[in-house]
Amino acid sequence: MKIKNFNIDHKSPVFIIAELSANHNGSLNTAIETIRAAKRAGADAIKLQTYTADTMTLDVHKPDFMLSQGTIWDGKYLHDLYKEAYTPWEWHKRLFEVAEEEDLICFSSPFDSTAVELLEELNVPAYKIASFEITDIPLIELVASKGKPVIISTGIADSKDIELALDACKRRGNDQIILLKCTSSYPAPIEEANMIMVKDLAQRYNVLSGLSDHTMGSTVPIVSTVMGAKVIEKHFILDKSIGGPDASFSMDEKEFTEMVKGVREAEKAIGKVDYSLTEKQKKGREFSRSLYVAEDIAKGEKITEKNIRAIRPGYGLHPKYYSDILGKSVMEDLEKGTALSLNHFA
Repeated sequence: MKIKNFNIDHKSPVFIIAELSANHNGSLNTAIETIRAAKRAGADAIKLQTYTADTMTLDVHKPDFMLSQGTIWDGKYLHDLYKEAYTPWEWHKRLFEVAEEEDLICFSSPFDSTAVELLEELNVPAYKIASFEITDIPLIELVASKGKPVIISTGIADSKDIELALDACKRRGNDQIILLKCTSSYPAPIEEANMIMVKDLAQRYNVLSGLSDHTMGSTVPIVSTVMGAKVIEKHFILDKSIGGPDASFSMDEKEFTEMVKGVREAEKAIGKVDYSLTEKQKKGREFSRSLYVAEDIAKGEKITEKNIRAIRPGYGLHPKYYSDILGKSVMEDLEKGTALSLNHFA
């Protein structure tokens, strides 16, 4: 599948997304500079979140609406958190333009139908379904109906949730689906990353898979690459000192750059299944063992365990012939250090 000009398949490079989220901290200029920094750090895309506090929840100060799940936001009311964190809708057009200037793909996570309407007006090239929206089947159907790639995080999903989401896309004739392994903790403990799921998601559901990561550092993204991730999403911030709801588990430019470097090196290290040797490897065989004359042997004398040895370098006869030539007579005088060949025997 293609997201704008980036082709994503099993042979393509990993599609690396910098998640802006709330890391603009209420400043359009910060949001713009964050997009430019994401480009410098090696991202392929910048992702926004399109919602308002009122499209997410109710402005109600009742116990049900206060966060108390062991998150970094515990004690806040949902409406207050989203009011602080949202990206103003009037910024979207400018942010898409900046991304275009930087040759970055820009798309978003919508959280209701009005957000989808806005993103369609901006000709968004793909949609992201956030982990907590995987149960919003009407939203998934609406997004899928637009005929664009749909990236779905699975942070709170069991297998039934995933199946329902996939079915929703397919009902709308959309099979351009990428499932992301995600641990919906902020930050997420590395021991809960469970990167083997990246491979299983792809195999079990016959889709492309990847990672939406909230762990600290680059280890998990790099491991996900080895496990077959074709998309990696990581929260990105211009400067952690500006603070904000997501700052503590976001990467700054230096950290993101190092992650991208690690992912790209991991891609090179994975390579391909190939038992043939490169020219360098062939040259290296010169340091393998082979059969050499270990002491002078006169013409007609027999080969013994004493007068030949398997040693380095590898210019002589393959050691697999060792047992075959024991007891055979040589056809000429052989000096110590001579590389043996089959031509030395009758």
